[in-house]
Amino acid sequence: MGLLVEFSTISQFLKNYGLPMKYKGYYLLFLVLVLLDQFSKQIFISSFDVGQSIIINPYLSWTYLQNTGAAFSILADGGGIQKAFLLSVSVLASVIIFLWIQKTSEYQRQKLFGQFLLLSGAVGNLIDRAQYGYVVDFIDMHVNGFYWPVFNLADSFIFIGVLLLLFQRKQPSL
Repeated sequence: MGLLVEFSTISQFLKNYGLPMKYKGYYLLFLVLVLLDQFSKQIFISSFDVGQSIIINPYLSWTYLQNTGAAFSILADGGGIQKAFLLSVSVLASVIIFLWIQKTSEYQRQKLFGQFLLLSGAVGNLIDRAQYGYVVDFIDMHVNGFYWPVFNLADSFIFIGVLLLLFQRKQPSL
């Protein structure tokens, strides 16, 4: 019930400021994904120490890290200016994705799904940056001594969204 009330409030806010909610179902998906991302991160913040790792199987561990940089910890050693820069980039990217969505036809479902996954991931990590000054990462995948950089659900949403956008089916010409 609370999700529907919050979604309705967001919808009304956007309508009041001249931004129509063309894709209510997609925005509900966005809200659910952002909440799922934030909930998963809270589990690790409250249950793990930074750097603590638990092996799940030979390919997966839960490892709690605080990423102060961008993707793959790029710019992680910067100070306050770097944090402000990354937060600003996150806000700008989210606004651009939102505006891009508004210009997308409702018939381009794969594109819309990709855009909303991208937006969900961007906002999920934006919330971390604004709240903590870092992004919470915890999914640690590895095979035969090769370790992929630790990531989170928001990163997964971004990755899948980009794949959907890159490999979208061509729409027939009308």
